[in-house]
Amino acid sequence: MLAQKRRVARSYDKRVRRKSFSEGDLLWKAVFPLGEKNSRYGKWSPTWEGPYQIAKVLRGNVYLLMDLDGGLHKHLTNGKYLKHHYPTMWEMRDFGEN
Repeated sequence: MLAQKRRVARSYDKRVRRKSFSEGDLLWKAVFPLGEKNSRYGKWSPTWEGPYQIAKVLRGNVYLLMDLDGGLHKHLTNGKYLKHHYPTMWEMRDFGEN
């Protein structure tokens, strides 16, 4: 029984991609509650919002986010609701990067 559980765990771990972020990373956050649709846009409602920047990394895949203006969010966010944001060359110019 234990050998079977190890085999299942090993098979599962092959397909799972661990997400890890560090302070200063730009990312998108899922729109909460998940699946909520704006009546104005219907099925075209956005599912991600942002970009945000990570202000602090906490234990347990939990992150404190801040706006690009520097305003901190009052709620902590789990990493499973985040994804990396890769700015376009036009956005990089707006962020002040070269």
